[in-house]
Amino acid sequence: MKTVAIYSLKGGVGKTTLSVNLAWCATSLSARRTLLWDLDPQAAASFILSADAPRDRAQAAFAKDVSPARLAQPTAWPRLDLIAADASLRGLDQLLHELDKKKRLHKLLSGLSGYDRVVLDCPPGLTETAEQVMRAADLIVIPVVPSPLAQRAYAEVERHLGGRTPLMPVHSMVDRRRRLHADAVAAQPDWPIIPMASVIETIAEHRAPIGAIAPKSAAATAFADLWRSIEARLA
Repeated sequence: MKTVAIYSLKGGVGKTTLSVNLAWCATSLSARRTLLWDLDPQAAASFILSADAPRDRAQAAFAKDVSPARLAQPTAWPRLDLIAADASLRGLDQLLHELDKKKRLHKLLSGLSGYDRVVLDCPPGLTETAEQVMRAADLIVIPVVPSPLAQRAYAEVERHLGGRTPLMPVHSMVDRRRRLHADAVAAQPDWPIIPMASVIETIAEHRAPIGAIAPKSAAATAFADLWRSIEARLA
């Protein structure tokens, strides 16, 4: 099993969009038995994947009141399960601080047998939850909007990690018509690109990944290409 975390210091950069679509690609393109674990109390990924999850139980796995495997529920897509987020995760940083177990998430993940890939949709910020993710993930995918502030945030994460965990930066929400975006992409030509596209915004409306609602779109192709790059890194 390999764990891929979708993380950023900043919010609003497309983390949930990446999480949902990459998890779908893992199941549909690579036939991987995949778990998307939503760690963000906003629960956007959980909403999109339409899980009918119990309320206020998401934090219970970290307190070891219930095993993560019991919280995992099937979604509408074969081989894709979800551990849904809820409002209880607002207190997760405090709980992890009180427990003082630096590898609690790592140990919980090791008990999830039967999955080939786990995708973590992470909340923003350098928090106790983020530190747990950084110790547990095999690869951290970081969406970076082509702007100075987003690039500065990526550099801060890179500095903070100091090479402890492999990173994969991804240009997110790219509009090549904007000079700032075009210049940023030209400066980092090896970074994968996810375009800004109106069809991507419809995944919340349809509550489905882009590959399921617009499989021939440029956006679906971009997510598929990114997933293949991730698989290559994991291999």
